[in-house]
Amino acid sequence: MGRVVVDVMPKPEMLDPQGKAVARALPRLGIDGFVSVRQGKRFELEVEGPVTEQVLAAAREAAATLLSNPVIEDVVNVAEGQPR
Repeated sequence: MGRVVVDVMPKPEMLDPQGKAVARALPRLGIDGFVSVRQGKRFELEVEGPVTEQVLAAAREAAATLLSNPVIEDVVNVAEGQPR
């Protein structure tokens, strides 16, 4: 069984209230040194058999049309993932 990982992030010009909330919480938890946080989404798509170029192409299409909102998000990664 193969796995494809798709990572989606807000476009740089978009506000990220969840990321800002995490950035504010880190110092309160004693975790310092981070100046900003951006929160995105990760999708793991499992396929029967190996991950081929056709599977990756289908995952790219799914990422562009369903898994992300192209108005406010960028698909930053579509790659074969490690099996569990």
